[in-house]
Amino acid sequence: MNNVQSKTTQIPNWITALLAIACGVIVANLYYAQPLVGPISTDTHLPLASAGLIVTLTQIGYVVGLLFIVPLSDLIENRRLVVSTLVVVICALVAAAFTHNALFFLIAAMFIGLGSVAAQILVPYAAHLATEERRGQVVGNVMSGLLLGIMLARPIASFVTDLWGWQAVFILSAAITAILAVLLAFALPERKPLPTMNYGNLISSLWSLFKTKAVLRRRAFYQACLFGAFSLFWTVIPLWLASHFLLSQQGIALFALAGVAGAIAAPIAGRLADKGWTKQLTGLAIVIAILSFFLTHIFEDSSAIALAMLVIAAITLDMAVSGNLVLSQRAIYSLGSEIRGRVNGVFMAVFFIGGAIGSALGGWAYAYGGWMLASILGLSMPAGALLYYFTEKNN
Repeated sequence: MNNVQSKTTQIPNWITALLAIACGVIVANLYYAQPLVGPISTDTHLPLASAGLIVTLTQIGYVVGLLFIVPLSDLIENRRLVVSTLVVVICALVAAAFTHNALFFLIAAMFIGLGSVAAQILVPYAAHLATEERRGQVVGNVMSGLLLGIMLARPIASFVTDLWGWQAVFILSAAITAILAVLLAFALPERKPLPTMNYGNLISSLWSLFKTKAVLRRRAFYQACLFGAFSLFWTVIPLWLASHFLLSQQGIALFALAGVAGAIAAPIAGRLADKGWTKQLTGLAIVIAILSFFLTHIFEDSSAIALAMLVIAAITLDMAVSGNLVLSQRAIYSLGSEIRGRVNGVFMAVFFIGGAIGSALGGWAYAYGGWMLASILGLSMPAGALLYYFTEKNN
């Protein structure tokens, strides 16, 4: 009774496709700057020692948005909330493209992260529109779009920068996001929740939900471990490819494209979750993540075979992370439509923090122990999730 669309009505395929594209376009904004830290630092006169702030402040903005904006989807009309947050993203992208001041760029980066949480309003919105028996499939399809956005953002940013400069990345994204905002404003069905509390109580309920919902805690921990390993891998692997395999920036961008194949796991996982396979597939995803790091050590020279094994490892790791993400969201969305926005915000914030920790550990480990130490730390994260998985009694 949260809304307008009857649960017996099937969500149109074109709406699912639009939501998938929207999520991919929006979430890509979080990752465009990662391969561009060097040229951005030079043009904005940001000291190299502080260049990491470009990525860190984007992540901080995103986590703040997850905790303080996404829960609003349980309180106010969702379509209006999405369009409003996209306006923030568009303004921040334009500001980032035209500023030559380091402080202004960093502020813009934080607001890019803040507004990009629109994607995490759309995912539970899609779950709301779907019927119970197709919820996993719909969420999987939408999440595949989001995951493609994550995986394509870095190579696209590198290619566009090579052609027109880094500012073009932000200008093009602002234009595409503006078109998207107009499409969503006119195409999406209204979803007006029935508020049961004010905003202050809504925010204070986040900790209560995390404390009382065992499924939310478990799923957030699983995904934090897997996303931490994913973030560590993709933070360190460009450095390893450049130093060990002597790949150029364009070669590294092409390698990153290989990981896109991992997004196919999302819709498959969603369909199988609808059939009741959540627990078994979760264990499989965690084991695949562990084995992905072992793959990178079968051949440790700089041969073509060793590089091919790295490509396979990238694909299988991405499959594990994307598949488990959909399984987890299918599980937490079943906790109730009236808390769906809040549990999604908490879940995403926890696993995104796991990703930030993975990135930080990866950089440190690679500096002091190369790929060997970094991969051991990467492997230990899903290994921790597997130990916790053995305590699970049901789905």
